[in-house]
Amino acid sequence: MTRATVTFVSGNSGAAAVSAIPAGPGRGCAVLAHRGASRAERENTLAAFARAGDMGADAVELDVRRSADGHLVVHHDAHLADGRVIVRTTRVELPAEVPSLDAALDACHGMWVNVEIKNDPGEADFDHTDDIAVAVADALRRRDEAVRFLVSSFRQETIDRFRSAAPDIATAWLTPGIDDDDMATTFGSLRGAGHAAVHPWFGLVTKRFIDEAHSSG
Repeated sequence: MTRATVTFVSGNSGAAAVSAIPAGPGRGCAVLAHRGASRAERENTLAAFARAGDMGADAVELDVRRSADGHLVVHHDAHLADGRVIVRTTRVELPAEVPSLDAALDACHGMWVNVEIKNDPGEADFDHTDDIAVAVADALRRRDEAVRFLVSSFRQETIDRFRSAAPDIATAWLTPGIDDDDMATTFGSLRGAGHAAVHPWFGLVTKRFIDEAHSSG
């Protein structure tokens, strides 16, 4: 799915840090490498994250899941290429190219990082308790670099749980669609919950969408 540039719902803890992502020299906006430099290297790998930095990206987006033994690992899909389910596979059984979250963050070389928590009710590793959000919060807070991170998810309950565990780290809701009649209510609800941003599918981004987001800030 192609996503639009972050649309900020301002006025919340963490929002100022997110909106202040520095753009590279001569650029009017920050460049975020989706799953790392995923055209040059295999996506969501240490090589992709390191290459993103080498290519001048300002930020990186990556996806996090849990292994069978509770380790946070970076991978987009719930299944590996060979069909195994990550949540049913221990860390040592995973392919070497699937990095831990800690190793991935280290490979980002100080860049700003959007950590997407994968927790889809339609996937094999769905966690209805949203405990994965607490595990991610613990991992990020141990690094004492809150300003570097924005945590997002398609499941609002997941980012709500994360925000309760780490209110100093900015959060965003990913969405493939919002009805026009529900925009103001949705943005108001997100702002009320303390979230800093909305990450919409690019086709949603109209002048009205932007105006409603800004007026809710």
